[in-house]
Parts: sequence; structure tokens; C-alpha cells
Amino acid sequence: MKRTIFRTLAAALGLSALLTVTGCGGDSAADTAGGSSDVTLTIGDQAKTLQTILAGSGALKGADYKVKWAEFEGAAPLFQAVQAGAADTTYSADLPALQALSGGVKFKNVAALKNDGHHTGIVVRKNSDVKSVKDLKGKKVVVSSAKGSIAEYLLANVLQQNGLKYSDVKVQYLLPTDAQAAFSSGKVEVWATFGVYQAVGLQQGGRLLVDGADGRISGYGFIGASEKTLADKAKKAALGDFLKRLGTALEWTSTHQDEYADAIVERNGADPAIAKTLASAAYSKVLPVTPEVNKTVQDVADLMHGIGVLDPNVDVAKSADASVLK
Repeated sequence: MKRTIFRTLAAALGLSALLTVTGCGGDSAADTAGGSSDVTLTIGDQAKTLQTILAGSGALKGADYKVKWAEFEGAAPLFQAVQAGAADTTYSADLPALQALSGGVKFKNVAALKNDGHHTGIVVRKNSDVKSVKDLKGKKVVVSSAKGSIAEYLLANVLQQNGLKYSDVKVQYLLPTDAQAAFSSGKVEVWATFGVYQAVGLQQGGRLLVDGADGRISGYGFIGASEKTLADKAKKAALGDFLKRLGTALEWTSTHQDEYADAIVERNGADPAIAKTLASAAYSKVLPVTPEVNKTVQDVADLMHGIGVLDPNVDVAKSADASVLK
């Protein structure tokens, strides 16, 4: 059943998603990675996040492989691209990766990312009568972007922490841009979302009900790689180098937040105030996928499996390949 759901979603999103795969544009971070090697990595990205970080930091300079970017609005179409062989890598929070694995996508988590959880939140309209999580009972909650998003885990976890069941709310799934338009027009009262969409929602008449800090989400994300990519020795070696450079780039975002915010404005067209919010909420580290990481994320999987969102469940440790990042 779970595989059917994933494939149905993929079929709906796949064509438009795959058409967004882009090469080395004139101002792309990929231009700094053009060496003499015949190896090309097609890196999956969401909302130009990794592209912007790597371009701003210059961390790809001197790489002896080429990089192309596969750009997507959300995690579901990104994983479909990996399944279709249109991207070598994934980039998402923990739960979208778990959902894709549960749905049969063939990839391994090769590196972990970490932040403090502030980037995921439940936003309500300023005039909403929802003042606490307990007030969500009986409400419709729009979740971005699809079943199994990190925003959905936040919703499920805070409901449980406040003595409510997941069935106490009515969940509707919308892609982030559609949800953003509905929220800003006042058609949506409660929105569980993340990243730039959370920042825009707050700017356009929203109020933060709760975010993912203080352990309400794990704070982990993953870079994954398709099994086909991992079986290619040259690509696997290039990916190992890419992950180290990404680590350097993320350190740069922590120490150069103003420059990073400027890069977000330049490349994403974001409002400067939103760009500063995003710059402060970025993943700060690239980490090996350790047993501790796997145990923490297994708790996420188990909770979502328990409410019927993740079915079948995932053995997180078996879905990792710790040999890439050394």
C-alpha cells in the first residue's frame, strides 16, 4: 500500500519535477567545480538551498569533477528523480528520507546534517483562535509538502506531547507554494511547514504556534545517494569529496550569516528579512551517519509508523552507508 501511495504521488509530480533538472548556468556554483574529470554528479536540491550555500562559500572551487543541480520544490519529487536515475543524491530532513525508503526508493543515507529545529514550525493566522497546541483539536491543518514531511512529524509529536491523538486534527497535504498562496489569502488557518515557506508565512500574516526546537524534531537531515551512484567507484569518490566541501560550506554559513543572507537574496529573490531568518536556521554541520544518529531517527520512524503514516516501518541503521564520508 505504501509503495502505491508513493508511486501515485510520484506520477503526479514526476514530469514537472524532472523538467527542473539544470546544468551549469552562467552564475551557478557548479561552474567552480568544472575540472578535467569525466565524472559528473547530479546533486538533488530543494529551493536552491545547497546551490546557494556552495556558491556563496566558494567551497566547490578546485573540485576535479563536474556538478549539475537537480532543483525541486519539495522532497517527494526529488526522491522520484533519484528513483528515475535523474539525480545522484537526495537532500531532505529525516522523515522524507524515511518515507522514500519505506516507499521503495533505492538509496542509502551517506551523511547527516544537523540544526536546532527552528526551521520547522506550525504557523497560524494572527487572528486565529488557536493559542496553544491543545486548541488544534478538531482543526484542519495543512501540511507541506506531502505525507511524511518533517512538518508532519512536528505536528504528530507535539500533539502526542499535549495528550492529543493524530486523529484529533484533519490533515490536508499541499505543496509549499500552493499552501503559501492559500495561507497568505486567508484560506488556510493552520499550516505546518518549514524553511523559506515558514519565514514567508510569518511575514505574510502568520503567528508561530510552535517550532521544532528543544527536541520536538530530531534536527537531523540526510544527504543520500542512489545505489547506482554508490556502485560507481568514481562517483562515490567524488561524492565523498563533495560532502567534505559541503561541510566547509555549512561552517561558512555559521560564521558569515550576513554574506549568506545576501546570497539568498541574490539567488532566490527572497526578501532581506526572510533571508536573514533563513541564514540563521541553516544546517550547521555535515556529520557521519553514526549509531547515535540512527537511533535518534529510528524514534522518529517508530512514532510515524505508530500513527500509520510510515508503513512499512524502516530500519534506519540498515538504510545507511557510512563508507562515503570518512
